[in-house]
Amino acid sequence: MSLINKMLQDLDARGAGGGVDPVLVKPVLRPTPKLVPRVALAVGLVALLVVAGWLGWRVQQKPQPSKGPMPLAAVPAGMVRVTPPQPVVSAPAVIAPATVVAAPPARVKVVKAEAPVRAPRRVAQPAEQTENIVTRSTAAAAPRGSEADYRRALADLQDGRVTDAIAALERALQTDPRHDAARQTLVSLLVEAGRREAAQRQLQLGLGLDPRQPAMAMLLARLQLEQGDAGAVDTLLRTLPYAQGNGDYQAFLAGVLQRQQRHGEAVVQYQAALAATPGNPIWLMGMGISLQAEKRLPQALAAFQQADASGALPPNLQGFVERKVQQLKQ
Repeated sequence: MSLINKMLQDLDARGAGGGVDPVLVKPVLRPTPKLVPRVALAVGLVALLVVAGWLGWRVQQKPQPSKGPMPLAAVPAGMVRVTPPQPVVSAPAVIAPATVVAAPPARVKVVKAEAPVRAPRRVAQPAEQTENIVTRSTAAAAPRGSEADYRRALADLQDGRVTDAIAALERALQTDPRHDAARQTLVSLLVEAGRREAAQRQLQLGLGLDPRQPAMAMLLARLQLEQGDAGAVDTLLRTLPYAQGNGDYQAFLAGVLQRQQRHGEAVVQYQAALAATPGNPIWLMGMGISLQAEKRLPQALAAFQQADASGALPPNLQGFVERKVQQLKQ
């Protein structure tokens, strides 16, 4: 849970830092100042030219003394303010701020930074990712819990705390019943502790969830045989469809069938095992025994002879096979 909280905090931090400075966006609302200074400057320049031209013309004109008291210098000044109607009066009022208004172009360029519109997507996208992460984390919560208990059990085993290890493995399987490594380790500990019935229950639970586990089926069948349980054959037959081509499994099933005097079925399984691993002397000997029980004596003699010729049998079994060969030759 702490990992999710940290991830959400990181996303919140990135969302807060991914915004745009509002000061840089203000010029978007004021696009006109760039035009006003130019108009004002043009009007002012025209007004100045008009005044300068008029004054120059007046200088060139020599006033006639006979026309009365015209030499008053104040007259032209008054005429300057009245004759050119509006531009002369308004020009000074607009020209003066021109030097101040001319500064904003540097800020107006920031309008191009409208790309920050991406900010909502940057915030929304991590939110969707966070939702997916939370969903995946919730779905995977059980396996992580079982794995933690499994690793704790291994640590307990290294420290010699077998009882604690068994308890941790049982918790792991309660959280995730399909944790095969935890179940196999638990079964091994239970067998070593002499708790064979508990080990059988665990094996049956595991095979009930997934019968495609030949090694687990073989171990359960072996424990059932030791307890005198006739269910060993049924255990092996349920998993047999998933053990085709597994010579060890088929030979083990053949031996169990042979113990129950089901020799015809045992021969079939020995033949399948030898097809997967030809020449195994133990399996040849076992097949010879079942063939002899089925009164298929020539085939039994051939099987014993092949086992004898291998030279790979232990001394006690080698002697048994030699005696069988001599018996069937008579």
